Amino acid sequence: QVQLVESGGGLVQAGGSLRLSCAASGRTFSSYAMGWFRQAQGKEREFVAGLLYSGIKKYADFVKGRFTISRENAKNTVYLQMNSLNPEDTAVYYCAGSFGITIPIMAYGEKYDDWGQGTQVTVSS
Repeated sequence: QVQLVESGGGLVQAGGSLRLSCAASGRTFSSYAMGWFRQAQGKEREFVAGLLYSGIKKYADFVKGRFTISRENAKNTVYLQMNSLNPEDTAVYYCAGSFGITIPIMAYGEKYDDWGQGTQVTVSS
């Protein structure tokens, strides 16, 4: 089983930046896709960004060029660089991972087998 551990959340003012990290451990990661989802209080979980092992990326429309997902395979770690944050970005951010993810299903949380514990991101106005 794969363990995912997020870090990097916190409180930031509107317009600021944060970088989230997610370290994976437990088995080899060739072909392992990773992604970020978020859930704001009272709302459903939503897809933020995904990254296949091949390097193909996918972003939610609301990212609008503000967020960048990247991966450091040697460290089995995925990052989410978040710039130009606004209060609507406030949520718990979850890292997810799985084998067998393809481009058409990257945004579907139910397709991911492994999840981190989540990290809180709060953006003040």
